Amino acid sequence: MIARILFFLVLTFSVPAQAQTETFCPKKVPSGTTCWNGQDENGAFYWIAKPANWNGMLIVHVHGGPRTSLPKPESPVEDLERWAIEVAEGYAWVGSSFRRGGYGVSMAAEDSENVRRIYVRKFGSPKRTILHGQSWGGGVAARTIELFGDTTDGKSHYDGVLITSGVLAVNSMAYDFRADLRAVYQYYCRNHPKPDEPQYPLNLGLPTGLKMTDKEVAERVNACTGAQLPPDKRTEAQQRNLTNITRVLRIPERSLLGHMSWATFLFQDIVQRMLGGRSPFSNLGVKYAGSDDDDALNKAVARFAADPRAVMEFARDGDATGEIPVPVLTLHAIDDPTAFVEHESEYRERVTRAGRLDRLVQTFTREAEHSYLSSAEYAALLEALVGWIDNGVKPSPRTIAALCATHAKRLEGGCHFDVDFLSPPLSERQYPRRR
Repeated sequence: MIARILFFLVLTFSVPAQAQTETFCPKKVPSGTTCWNGQDENGAFYWIAKPANWNGMLIVHVHGGPRTSLPKPESPVEDLERWAIEVAEGYAWVGSSFRRGGYGVSMAAEDSENVRRIYVRKFGSPKRTILHGQSWGGGVAARTIELFGDTTDGKSHYDGVLITSGVLAVNSMAYDFRADLRAVYQYYCRNHPKPDEPQYPLNLGLPTGLKMTDKEVAERVNACTGAQLPPDKRTEAQQRNLTNITRVLRIPERSLLGHMSWATFLFQDIVQRMLGGRSPFSNLGVKYAGSDDDDALNKAVARFAADPRAVMEFARDGDATGEIPVPVLTLHAIDDPTAFVEHESEYRERVTRAGRLDRLVQTFTREAEHSYLSSAEYAALLEALVGWIDNGVKPSPRTIAALCATHAKRLEGGCHFDVDFLSPPLSERQYPRRR
């Protein structure tokens, strides 16, 4: 893997980027902003936005997902519009689509560093550079700062990192519950795959050559659980299946369809395209609990083992070490239905083991969302992070909440910080297992 990373470094950074094109700015970006787009030498599309009130600083945005469709020229626009608050606050913004749809943390880290260099080649070095990772991009940002943060002169390409709703439990642990979901779902529903369809180990997601769509997966889940139906329209059997599955997996009902889609198509991408048909996912030794008959479930549920080489390669691709060279500030909704708040505990443990806890501040809000929280909260986080970088004074959740109260007078979303919350261990959300 180290050799592969070095190869990509040579490939990615030795060839000039294709010329940028000045283009229209999306509607939600503040008026007066100038935008450019282009495609780098590896095929990743990128967008740059520079506001009229530019404060001299740059945000390198790392999007969530990962997206399983092929990137398009407009792929970065969705995130540019969603986080237009960053441009409105005076920051220049650059984001990459990444070079292909699908998984690859180190690949995405390389593409993110590449767009930073593209920006510097065009505009020169900004006063400050902030790396912002959202959702899966949070894990990518954690990896990016470790792979590309330091320079040969001992300085850093990045001055600070903001991670929001981050998938921070690293490759080795972040997706165990989705492997459990495939097994537990199949025990109750037996329709993914159906009895008359080819059977396969569920930790493959889907085997090579088997075609399916998101809509088809949703139809199967809905037929078994009524997840898309109002509660009073579900049959007794559907409600029982839905209750058992969500209680055992410890997920809210509204997130079941999304997690099943990722456990199907994202797993297929990881196993088939990234790891050569070998799966890094296991449920050996898992003792499921919370159903109406745990003994029956544990005796009959499908079991599958991980391939040791796949486990090693998957970890190598995306497991952050906690060796953070600059201040890192995180935000996570306590009731995030997609990337569980317990991810923060795993990251905190890794940073602690690396002896870098003085460079980490974690904040939490009483919200139940994932994709976007509060504009006032994002503005407060950026102000706190830049203040930390400039003055060397580490902020606290309480001081950040106070900043948010000021920003909430002019920005939407309000402030929902719980300044005393500390995320519980990941083991309280996910079952331990044998690898």
